[in-house]
Amino acid sequence: MQPSFGPTETNKAFLQILIFVDKRPICQEQTQQIYQCLEELRENCEFDIEEIDIGEKPHLAEHFKLIATPTLIKLYPEPRQMLTGNNLVMQIQLSWPRWLQSVHQYLEEQVEGTGLVSYDRNQPRASSAIAFAGELIQLSDQVFQLKRQIEELQAQVQFKDRIISMLAHDIRNPLTSASLAIETLELSQNFDEQSLPRLTPVFKEGLLKQARCQIRLIDRLITDILDAARGENAELQIQPQKIKLGELCKEVIDELTDRLVIKSLQLGTDIPHGLPVVYADPEKIRQVIVNLLDNAIKYTPNHGKIHIAILERTTQKIQVTITDNGPGIPVLERDAVFEDHFRLQRDHSLAGYGLGLALCRRIINAHFGKIWVEDNHNQQGSSFHFTLPIYR
Repeated sequence: MQPSFGPTETNKAFLQILIFVDKRPICQEQTQQIYQCLEELRENCEFDIEEIDIGEKPHLAEHFKLIATPTLIKLYPEPRQMLTGNNLVMQIQLSWPRWLQSVHQYLEEQVEGTGLVSYDRNQPRASSAIAFAGELIQLSDQVFQLKRQIEELQAQVQFKDRIISMLAHDIRNPLTSASLAIETLELSQNFDEQSLPRLTPVFKEGLLKQARCQIRLIDRLITDILDAARGENAELQIQPQKIKLGELCKEVIDELTDRLVIKSLQLGTDIPHGLPVVYADPEKIRQVIVNLLDNAIKYTPNHGKIHIAILERTTQKIQVTITDNGPGIPVLERDAVFEDHFRLQRDHSLAGYGLGLALCRRIINAHFGKIWVEDNHNQQGSSFHFTLPIYR
């Protein structure tokens, strides 16, 4: 007994069709032609058809890899077939015999050995296929996001482990220096002149200065780590006030003089008198200047040159420039150096956290200023610039 392809209860909707459309008039016109064609063919085989607007469900367009609309997909029975283009009606008419054949083969499998034709309740409906595709895409997106979160968390854990190890090492040296200076001062007070040579006032002042500088270095290391731990999107706590930028620069230079001497570096300054007052957080701006000058000292070779200049850029902005004659920064990486945890490939073997410049950018941005890096036009090296608003 050959199964019938008419609209009977036994073989109703064995053919599942999807049609993808959009709201363009030309697409709607083509869609109407497709429906008219299918209605004429319906008497040969009943089918289910579901219309999907890709504007409302773009994820399904991505799932089925659509390249145009309207697109018609014969979803079931398998094999799946996709029709698209301007001559869809003709393609449907040409494909219809094959679709009927696939239904015929399916029905033969159903009645083989039973003599009955029954509707397969496990057959996927068009709506079920769409729902499944949507769930699959949603799950894929969730898996992708989870993988990214896991990678980010792993990177953060590795970074924090590295930071803790480096911080413990870097704090030890300044802590030892500060302790020795303080202990020497204590010994000079607790012992008489016969048991310990008398310390001159100049030497005592030098010891106090050494202790203060080393403690400030420790404080700066800890501050950098804490600021970085808050994340790039965390709001910095800025307490602006009127400050004299020239005097602040000179204080930082005085703190780092010993490091300049160790490497026999020449430091030139161009800090005019009578500079306008800026409105900024003095501790945060100190942090920026120290970081930039610290980098200049680190990367400038022995007997090299560093230059610090401050100028009134406009009536609203004042600019600080710190120039060195170190190896410089590749053009393509000049923006990246201000990103969190970024380090140049050449610097991976050097001590450092990859935090300083990122913190500098956050601080300057919080002051509505700008920070950037350029070539040292006079010779090899880099020039770091930042601007701050003038207090009026």
